Amino acid sequence: MLGRYNVRRLDFEKIKSYPIRKRKNKVRIKDFTDLNAWEKGGKVEDLFPAILKGNDIRDIVEAVLKAVEKNRPVIFAMGAHVIKCGLSPLIIDLMQKGIISAIAMNGAGAIHDYEIALIGETSEDVAAGIKEGLFGMAEETGAMMNSGLKEFIDDETGLGEAWGRDISEKVFDHRDKSILSNGFKRSIPVTIHVAFGTDITHIHPSADGAFIGKGTQNDFRLFTSVIADLSDGGCFFNIGSSVILPEVFLKALSIVRNLGCKVKDFTTVNMDMIQHYRPGVNVIKRPTQDGGRGYSLVGHHEIMIPLLYDMIVRRL
Repeated sequence: MLGRYNVRRLDFEKIKSYPIRKRKNKVRIKDFTDLNAWEKGGKVEDLFPAILKGNDIRDIVEAVLKAVEKNRPVIFAMGAHVIKCGLSPLIIDLMQKGIISAIAMNGAGAIHDYEIALIGETSEDVAAGIKEGLFGMAEETGAMMNSGLKEFIDDETGLGEAWGRDISEKVFDHRDKSILSNGFKRSIPVTIHVAFGTDITHIHPSADGAFIGKGTQNDFRLFTSVIADLSDGGCFFNIGSSVILPEVFLKALSIVRNLGCKVKDFTTVNMDMIQHYRPGVNVIKRPTQDGGRGYSLVGHHEIMIPLLYDMIVRRL
């Protein structure tokens, strides 16, 4: 017995062990960072160990390259922070190189893109503006974006095409940095998915719910048509949207499967500073449960997207 406790004493001398070389190990030296290859002029991925996310990011790059080779869509669904981080040139270059075949954004993404094209600046100080009710009240943003919808929205045209055309036809000084304009110019779908009341353009007197609603409905239908081709090697990225775009993606996927499209065997990727519930289930898990693979990459956009860009473009 162990002292005053009514517990049987175990004989530790009878513990069985076995040689370490007979043990199955998860980490091997061959999986370590290949510093020699990098020092001889190698690539950044030589510094990634073939372990955990080091493997994942390589798999993601391979999936993108195979999708391009097989002419399958590579779709970037992006929150506004991607633009606010100054990454539009990389996104546009991936569009120009034929890697990104469609883009989906929330309303804030479209606003920041439009303002960049218009004045080369965006992202107001919300904390300062909200004190006096000036947040979101910049005249040109509301007036011009709402005017563009009234001019171009029809039974087929969505928000993305309308604003892309508006930027292009007005010849804004910085339209070369606009994802909307580049999408319009290259006939690459850029769809905008809004929740009414979430965007500063909705609070201006010129806002018209009929045009906003019609435009985002048209874009949802266009986005759904793009998702229908995702099967057999396509890639879907959700970058920095924790609610709206994962929900839009899941509904679009349900529609195309309901209509008989056997959309499976594709790759999904969620990229954000932290992992949220909806992207985890609506992007990574549920869509790929009958075929395909879902990945999550955690990190700041201003680091992760340039890294991914370099790894993809270097292989072209």
